[in-house]
Amino acid sequence: MSRAFTREDDSENVIADIGERPVSSSRNLVTEQGLVHIEAQLANLREDLAKAEADADRERIATVSRDLRYWQARRENAEVSVPEPDTSVVRFGMKVSIEDDDGKRHAWRIVGEDEANAAKGSISHVSPMAQAMFGKAVGEVATVNGRDWEIVEIQV
Repeated sequence: MSRAFTREDDSENVIADIGERPVSSSRNLVTEQGLVHIEAQLANLREDLAKAEADADRERIATVSRDLRYWQARRENAEVSVPEPDTSVVRFGMKVSIEDDDGKRHAWRIVGEDEANAAKGSISHVSPMAQAMFGKAVGEVATVNGRDWEIVEIQV
C-alpha cells in the first residue's frame, strides 16, 4: 500500500502539535491599563476567530482558539490592583527608581505579567527585581543576583 494512503496530512500534525499557552500559577495582578489590554486582546481574538472560521482556515482557528483560551483564563483570574497613594514602600503598580554602586540608574513600573516590557520601563511583579524591592522604602537596598540596588525614588 502506498504511504500516501497511510500518512496523516501534514497540516493536521501541525494543528495537533500547537499545544496550550502556559498560564502562570502566580496571582494575576494587573493594573487598570493591564485589564484594558486583556479585554482588547479578547476582542481582537474573537474577530480573528470569526474570520478564520469564515475562511475555514483550520490552522488559524486552532491557533486563535488556543490564544483565546489563554486570554480568557487571564481575564477570569485578573485582580486589578491600584497602589495606595500614601505608602512609603514599594508596592505593585508603583514606579521605582533604583541606582547601583556605579551610579547607573533604572526606573521601572511594577505591573502584571502580561503587561511587563522591561525595554519600555515595566517589569512583572513576579520578577526577581520586583520581589526584591517590595516592602522597601527610599534609601533601602534591594539585592538581585548578588548586585545591590538602592531605591532612590518611589512614585504612585
